[in-house]
Amino acid sequence: MSLSPTTTPDASGRSRWEEQRSFDELGRSLRDVTFCVVDLETTGGSAADGSMITEIGAVKVRGGEVLGEFQTLVNPHMAIPPFIAVLTGITDSMVAVAPPVEQALPQFLEFARGCVLVAHNAPFDVGFLRYFAEQQGRAWPGFEVLDTAKLARRVITRDDAPNCKLSSLAVLFRSGTTPNHRALSDARATVDVLHGLMARLGNLGVHTLEELQTFSSRVSSAQRRKRHLAEALPHAPGVYLFRDDRDRVLYVGTSKDLRTRVRTYFTASETRSRMGEMVGLASRVEGIECATALEAEVRELRLIAEHKPRYNRRSRFPERVHWIKLTVEPWPRLSLVRQVLDDGADYIGPFGSKRNADRSLAALHEAFPIRQCSGRMPKRPALSACALAEMGKCLSPCNGSVTADDYAQVVSDLRTSLLSRPDAVVTSLSARMQALADLERYEDAGSWRDRLTSFLRAAARTQRLRALTRCAEMVAARREASGWAVHVVRHGRLAAAGVIPPGAHAGQYVDELRASAETVTAGPGPTPAASAEESEKLLRWLESDGVRLVHVDGEWTCPLGGATKHLRVHDAVQQSRERLVPFEDHRGLRPEHQPAR
Repeated sequence: MSLSPTTTPDASGRSRWEEQRSFDELGRSLRDVTFCVVDLETTGGSAADGSMITEIGAVKVRGGEVLGEFQTLVNPHMAIPPFIAVLTGITDSMVAVAPPVEQALPQFLEFARGCVLVAHNAPFDVGFLRYFAEQQGRAWPGFEVLDTAKLARRVITRDDAPNCKLSSLAVLFRSGTTPNHRALSDARATVDVLHGLMARLGNLGVHTLEELQTFSSRVSSAQRRKRHLAEALPHAPGVYLFRDDRDRVLYVGTSKDLRTRVRTYFTASETRSRMGEMVGLASRVEGIECATALEAEVRELRLIAEHKPRYNRRSRFPERVHWIKLTVEPWPRLSLVRQVLDDGADYIGPFGSKRNADRSLAALHEAFPIRQCSGRMPKRPALSACALAEMGKCLSPCNGSVTADDYAQVVSDLRTSLLSRPDAVVTSLSARMQALADLERYEDAGSWRDRLTSFLRAAARTQRLRALTRCAEMVAARREASGWAVHVVRHGRLAAAGVIPPGAHAGQYVDELRASAETVTAGPGPTPAASAEESEKLLRWLESDGVRLVHVDGEWTCPLGGATKHLRVHDAVQQSRERLVPFEDHRGLRPEHQPAR
């Protein structure tokens, strides 16, 4: 990676850019990385199934120079299968006096210490090594691993080689060693393949280990040339905004490490074509450092809602939701609305789709026969009832079939189902589903199950959100890697976030954070002070392990018999149904569990 030509040297001759950028931020140059290329010969394909290592071969290289080699046969303490002996040339007599894996493995780990492990089809070789390290009670050193087979599949085309086998690649890159299923020979051939792949990728601007590990041919050279856009960002949690040459926001994202995450857009682990198009339009990346990861997630939601970037697919329109409203009028009814008002009405939601809102509405109308007409009630009773009344689906207050007191009692029961106990809805729809199932009308029963599910999810969501938003203030803390993270939540909105500095007085820090927090005014409904998505993020954090409540202004409680209780039961049944596989249906079974044919 070259330095920007616009940097200016200081009195010592070093540019300010050079002073600001550490070696780690630039990435580790491939010339300076020590690789340990390893290959194993074994008695079979799986260590967990009893296969053993019969030979270990490895070559240590750096900057194209061989630093050392390691080779040893390994006594497997079992007979080598004949076809393996023919393939590798390793016989029982050859390994009879060889060291066991308990002796050979520690020697190899010492040889490979501090290196990046390289293997062709690395999951196989590294899997064996890790398995026997665990069997011996040895801590795995945590090697970084590079798979030349995986890398070759991203670089080599059918015009280059018929496949990405080691033998084919050795021919392509004119290896000085022909692979012959002996560990050291195959490791030497893999070294030549590694160097050949690195030479090809060097022409594409891949010069660091990080770029090599994340390379993909689906990322254009134009994307890689823009990697300098990440260099001004900090290694800290926060939000990043890609902007075009007119300073319009193209995309908003969040990360625990801004520089590392944004760098992936240019050094190739980001392979979505949509993101490639976005990077092509980007001219700069703005970073907003945040005190905690939760603050970053909340800021991301707010920025997406504010800028509505064209390359963000989610959270762009938090205002496009639906609510079910129990109106306040002499003969109340249920209405589908787009906004919560301060009108004394009861609401459940929000629903992300009108379809789910309609399902919930149908579930409520099934359980409670209140009027569904949207017009004003006539001053004089109508001469005849509507079709819904004739079907027993409406109490028909329009023609005087019900008294105001009886109608008010039904509305009261409906309000209870919305706000605290949905038992009446569950009982009514369960009976309807059972009746349909008895008639073998299973699809119709499934439709009512979906309606009940939509209602229960909405009611549970509303009850949990209302429990949070009615609290004027909540202060909570959790120990994280950077220290004690503290968040101030007011009426369901994040008002402040911070991390207690080492040695600081915790109580004094919290008091100062509360004093500087955003002033939040409560409003109508469960989520007037923030979007539902923001409040739910805060809820998930507050309910996570290790969170300690420091201060609560209000009562943070949910109804004991609320919708969440019924939803847990319903979800458990649904998950059980999804796991069931019909006796004759083998599609959902893993191959080893399929009946023999």
